[in-house]
Amino acid sequence: MKIHYGTALGAVALVAVHILMRMSQKFSDSLQYQNVIANYHFLPYALMLEVLLILLSVHGFNGLRVILLELKQGSTYEKMINYGSLAAMAILIAYGSRTILMAGMGVS
Repeated sequence: MKIHYGTALGAVALVAVHILMRMSQKFSDSLQYQNVIANYHFLPYALMLEVLLILLSVHGFNGLRVILLELKQGSTYEKMINYGSLAAMAILIAYGSRTILMAGMGVS
């Protein structure tokens, strides 16, 4: 449960930073293609997005795992849920990281 609390606190802090950076310009300007790509080229911000992706993925899939484990018990079921949630989390993080890297390197 400490993982769930820690990822929640970290995500809240990073989402606050993310919102504050969006407020540095008009909302419609922050959604323009050039500005979005510029964000990915700014390495500290891209790293923050990567950490935010990891925190939210761990938090979300851990919560889903706990809910699913409460529905049914059994060692086979628990292993399936644990490994399935880890695999789904890894896939989501890999796909999100791919997007961040491609945008940062200018690949479209």
